[in-house]
Amino acid sequence: MASQAAAAFNGNMKKALAGLRRINLEGLRWRVFDAKGQVLGRLASQISTVIQGKDKPTYAPYRDDGDMCIVLNAKDVCVTGRKMTDKFYRWHTGYVGHLKERSLKDQMAKDPTEVIRKAVLRMLPRNKLRDDRDRKLRIFAGSEHPFGDWPLEPYVMPPRTIREMRPRARRALIRAQKKAEQQLQGAIDMRKGKKKKLKQK
Repeated sequence: MASQAAAAFNGNMKKALAGLRRINLEGLRWRVFDAKGQVLGRLASQISTVIQGKDKPTYAPYRDDGDMCIVLNAKDVCVTGRKMTDKFYRWHTGYVGHLKERSLKDQMAKDPTEVIRKAVLRMLPRNKLRDDRDRKLRIFAGSEHPFGDWPLEPYVMPPRTIREMRPRARRALIRAQKKAEQQLQGAIDMRKGKKKKLKQK
């Protein structure tokens, strides 16, 4: 069915279609997530909800009723704060002292799809349905994918509600602004005073 789209796809076809035969696709929707400009954690929480089927009225924790999730533009996902340099992925090889680590920045350069996959999988319950749900998640670094002939439904992310600044933080911000204005005004007055002295001489 996906012959035309698969022919136009330039990526790793074996990885993109791996384990697809083991999924019962009957009655499943194909939801498309655009990761461009989205915050990593917020995107992963929405994907984990859809992949578990929690957005359906028929949800049950022992059934795998989740939809297929296709994530595009994984290389353009965003993070807040200093996570790009301060967040690390760690694993152990099994040898003594071989604790490996890789920063989020290096992982994005190596394989950005693995960043979203880890974020989603760590939000799923650790049970026997975990592997089946993992097979329903297809992540691509760019905007190309081999599932163009399937009935795709773009997923609309909910609007992000920005929390208001806490009163204490707001007061600190106002104090810092006033201090900066006073310093600027003091520097201007000093310049004016120097100019007057020069004129008097």
